[in-house]
Amino acid sequence: MPLDITCEERAPGTVIVYPVGSLDSSTHVALQGYVDSILADHLPSVVIFDMDGVIFISSMGVRVILQIRKKLKQQGGKLLMLNLRPQIKTVFDIIRALPRERIFSSIEELDNYLAHMQRQVLEKR
Repeated sequence: MPLDITCEERAPGTVIVYPVGSLDSSTHVALQGYVDSILADHLPSVVIFDMDGVIFISSMGVRVILQIRKKLKQQGGKLLMLNLRPQIKTVFDIIRALPRERIFSSIEELDNYLAHMQRQVLEKR
């Protein structure tokens, strides 16, 4: 199954990427290239993967997500994920590749997390 990818800027510095389809050995390059172009053009501090449309993920799909997370971390950014289908969440649970606090069940849960993080920054001032 092919992989369709779209994105939107949710707020300045925050981009949501919407992959739809299968993230595997034949499609992972498309996601890597797509996100690399976002990182080059926008330099977002937060990239959110809305995984609701991903129906299958292979080790190559996991690998590309981890590479993107590493790039973001080197730039001081974060990768967050939401709407993981049960089979996709199971893959990440098995390999323990992402911290649990970076996986969200809905956009509302994500917004609450982001608001909390911003309050923490403001309170430190």
